[in-house]
Amino acid sequence: MTNKAKILIVDDEKPTRDVMARVLAPTYECLTASDAEAALKLVAATPDLALILTDYKMPGDDGVTLIRKAKAANGALAAILITAFGEIELAVEAMKDGADDFLTKPITDLGELEQRVAKAIERHALIKKSAALEEKVEALQSQINPREGLESFTGKSPAMEAVYRLIRRAAKANASVLVEGPSGTGKELVARALHDLSPRRDGPFVAVECAALPATLLESELFGSVKGAYTDAVDRAGCFETADGGTIFLDEIGEIDPAVQVKLLRVLETHTFQRVGETKNRKSDFRLVAATNRDLAARVREGAFREDLYYRLNVIDIHLPALKERPGDIALLASRFLKEYAKENGGAVTGIDAAAMKALEDYDWPGNVRQLRNVIEKMVVLSGGGKLTLDDVPLEIVRRDTSDDPRPAPSNSQLSTSPTLHSQPSTLNSQLPAPSSLADVEKSQILAALAAARNNKSKAAVALGISRRTLHRKLKDWGMS
Repeated sequence: MTNKAKILIVDDEKPTRDVMARVLAPTYECLTASDAEAALKLVAATPDLALILTDYKMPGDDGVTLIRKAKAANGALAAILITAFGEIELAVEAMKDGADDFLTKPITDLGELEQRVAKAIERHALIKKSAALEEKVEALQSQINPREGLESFTGKSPAMEAVYRLIRRAAKANASVLVEGPSGTGKELVARALHDLSPRRDGPFVAVECAALPATLLESELFGSVKGAYTDAVDRAGCFETADGGTIFLDEIGEIDPAVQVKLLRVLETHTFQRVGETKNRKSDFRLVAATNRDLAARVREGAFREDLYYRLNVIDIHLPALKERPGDIALLASRFLKEYAKENGGAVTGIDAAAMKALEDYDWPGNVRQLRNVIEKMVVLSGGGKLTLDDVPLEIVRRDTSDDPRPAPSNSQLSTSPTLHSQPSTLNSQLPAPSSLADVEKSQILAALAAARNNKSKAAVALGISRRTLHRKLKDWGMS
């Protein structure tokens, strides 16, 4: 078993590959490939690969693109680009994109080749040691303050703890991230956390709602435009240009038009683009985070989403659970939202009682965290103050009581037509005089609803279309609470 560092030599000319491999073989374990496609397969199959040494001009992807893809797959790789003498400017640009060094062809000084390879590998070994130390420091810090950088999230369920760990690991990388999950689960919060915990935290965070724009407008929004490109077009930078040095977040990526998908794929592979209406290539150093509530893999199978784009987006996948999959977090979320909205509304609301909280925890929340937030805001705004009770919980949230009566609560129309109301008078009904005013009619209807619901106030309130709080207040006014 060898302890030699592994290097990959990529060149479409076999004699060149063989010469470099023969020179470097005494010191390194040399792998070779004739093109970028074969090279990437070797990168994927060799996680301990130390360096990739590649020619620039080859069939298929060029050397710069190969280095970018290889580093996306293995961030610890060192890389050296080999170019012709007249391509030095291109080589300098390649170093901005991840190359550690470059050599010009023909390589006449084989000793220099050995020195450059050794320096690049040594440099990356130091970087790996530094990264390992940073991880240890971060691990200690996370033990002291495990929620640092994740303050916008609420929840201690195992599903969310797994999400937090994945965010922390993914934040340090530069690879694309795909955030999946139902609407209302907080996908933009994940994107912002990835940005805030990353080395790009001081750069811009640019969010784009892809589903809100038609294809023509989305293209100019993403890539920018030049004056005269279309009616009312002006010179303006697009979101990819604005996100240079930072993070771009594409929400609802599954809704974009196929024509835009093609251009987006090119931007992700080359980090270059053109404004709408121009031929000049522009570069941007961005990190992409995309989100969707759709099953993108299914969309690929249906032919509605490009397979190559899907795999380019889905380098790192973060799945957010629906709220019903983390019921233990509902009370924590409700309490947090209550504090926020109570402060906004004068602080009159002080908490949520046990019965109201149980109703919230028993609900399925199809709209997830967003729906819970809206419900808590509504309860706080409409409350008279103090602790929120079951009477403050919207009727669509409160589950029906499980009584011995299997019948559902009557509808409003049933209140006036059901023979039960007339053929089975209750004690409550017997207290009523013949209605002689609008107030008497209202009282009669309410007490009839209570009788039909066997004095179940929740059912009666649903049938009448009023809140339990309103029902309690009226009964209290009549001395029947």
